[in-house]
Order: sequence, then C-alpha cells, then structure tokens
Amino acid sequence: MQIDPIALTQELIRFETVNPPGAEASCAAHLADILDRNGFSVETHAFGPGRTSLVARWQGDDPAFAPLAFTGHLDTVPLGARPWSVDPFRAEVRDGRLYGRGASDMKAGVAAAVSAAIWAAGEGSLRRGVTLVLTAGEETGCEGARHLAGTRGALGEASGLIVAEPTSNRLVVAHKGALHLRARTKGRTAHGSMPQLGDNAVVKAVRAIAAIQSFPFEAEPHALLGAPTLAVTSIRGGENVNSVPDACEFTLDIRTLPGMDHASVLARLSARIEPDATLEPALADLGPVGTDPDHVFVRCIRPVVESHVGKEAATPGGMPYFTDGSVLQRAYRECPTVIIGPGEPGQAHQTDEFCLVDKIIEAAAIYRDVIRAWCQA
Repeated sequence: MQIDPIALTQELIRFETVNPPGAEASCAAHLADILDRNGFSVETHAFGPGRTSLVARWQGDDPAFAPLAFTGHLDTVPLGARPWSVDPFRAEVRDGRLYGRGASDMKAGVAAAVSAAIWAAGEGSLRRGVTLVLTAGEETGCEGARHLAGTRGALGEASGLIVAEPTSNRLVVAHKGALHLRARTKGRTAHGSMPQLGDNAVVKAVRAIAAIQSFPFEAEPHALLGAPTLAVTSIRGGENVNSVPDACEFTLDIRTLPGMDHASVLARLSARIEPDATLEPALADLGPVGTDPDHVFVRCIRPVVESHVGKEAATPGGMPYFTDGSVLQRAYRECPTVIIGPGEPGQAHQTDEFCLVDKIIEAAAIYRDVIRAWCQA
C-alpha cells in the first residue's frame, strides 16, 4: 500500500494538537491505525490524559542489526495573536504551498517518514528494520520523548536516528542544547520614602544579571553552531510604585554546544550570581546533538541528499533550535543522529505557516532512498 505524503500531511494538520493542551491522542490513533493496517507492530504510550506517543516497528531480516529510527512530534505551538489569512486547520494547498499550523513544524516531516516507512515495508526484504518514534509534547520540553526514554523497552535499539524537523531537506548533523533557568532574589520591603529600611530585591536581580552578561562559557566555538549563548528573557519584581520590592525573579535561556556539560554550566553560573540570587532547578534541560560529519551513517545519507536536493544541501550543517534528538540520541546510546525534514525552518511557529508541497514529496523520496541504502546494505 502506498501512502500519499501530501494527503497524509493534510490529515494530520486537521487534528488540532496545539500544545498546550496538546491532545495528541486522536492524531496518534489515526497514525497507529494506518501503520497497523500496513503490517507494523505499534505500541502507544501516554504520559497524561490525551497525551499519546507511539512507537511503530517493521522487523528487519537480521536481528543482529539494529533498525533505523525516524522521529517526529505531533504537537504544535499555539496560533499566536495575529489573525491568519487561511484556516489553520483546513490544510489548504495554494500555489504550491500547504498551509496550516504544524505544516512545517512538523507534520509534513511525520507524514513523509510514515510514507517512506510503509513503502519500505511493502518492498519486502530489509536487513535492518525501521522504527517510527512519533511523540507528544515536544514543544514543551520533549515530554513525550523523555517519557519514552524512561519507559523500559519502549524504544528498543537504533543504528541511526533521523529527526524529521524542518531543514528544507538540508542535511544537519548538529543542533544546540537548551538550558532554561529561573533565578530568584529575596529582600525586605519598606516604604518607598524610606528605602534605607528595606532590602531591594530588584536591585539584587539587576546586579546578578550584570554579573552574567559576560559569563565565560569556557567552550570553543563549534564549527557548525558557533558559540554558546545566554539571554535574559524575562524579569518580574515589585508590586507598587511606593514600596521597596522584597522579591524578584528572572529567566535565562542558555544554548549549549556538543561536549558542554549542563551541570558544570549550572554550578558555575550559580557561583557567579550568589549571594544576590539563587537558581531553581532547570525549567528545561535538553542536551545538544552532534554527529561527526564523517560518520559512516552521515556518509551514507550525503549522496542521497545530493541526488535529490544538490551538493550544497548535502554539506553537513547545524541548527540553533532543539529537537527530540536531545533526548533520543542519548536514549539510543549516542547513536548517530541527523536532522533532515521538508519543513521550512523560518516557517516554524509563524502565522500562516506553510510547507512547500514539492519539499514533502522530496523528503519522502530521500527517506525511501536512505532506507534502501542503510537498511538493505
């Protein structure tokens, strides 16, 4: 049975899986039914009401060889405040673009991977099997992937992992990690006319922020990702204009590189802002992803991408965003991981989000040829 990746993308967009709340269960059930009818062994895993991920497997002929895994997420971000010019859940195709929330990020990637895996199953003999890991809750800290990684036997093994996030079908071998933090300061309130009787928590927060503006990461820039970054992304303190504030908090978005240890970064950052501020446990702690561009898995994929998209697109690159690969690469014991998907990176989270129809067809063809090259070799 052949699955049209364009039609499947449209079907997936019509499931409203905006996170929060997510509600991925119906979308996961739809995919589970399609894969089950095409001979895949399918298991669903829920980490909360309506929050369902699925793992589907096609067994290879030689159990000594671990399968090739694909991953994609089913949830999307909210629609945003700006009005859409199209119905975000109708999945309309116009002028070669398929519009809808999740079109690029990343239901087109999921549809292309499912289409390619079903094609491979229909072709028959594969030395390695194919696994599809389709997750809930990626947009809010990879909740579904972390649940799968913590569930004994849910993931199995993988010889390589393809993350179908939006790259416009360019080959990506690295992305940054994310460490999201909240810091708090405490003081003592007083009347605004007698500030000397108080202890100003906002002033403490300002001092702490100033201390980390030039935080030394002690990491060399990455060839594909550049330098690590730190951004202060919010600050809240004070209740009224005529009182010295006794509490303040601010948040940090830190993006890290392969080889950096988050625990070490956290410890050094805490020491730098004390005693003015204290850091709470991480809001998100997602490691970077990196694979040697000369790894045999990458060398297998490069000619496939070049044949479909061109030499420039096949040159291994990097991305600043994080993916479920942050969790799954480690869960699969540091297996080689690449990111390649039909979505446009600049369309992620945008109003009037779209994916180019030709890119979806192209991605499905790339995935089919990678399965042929990696799983039959």
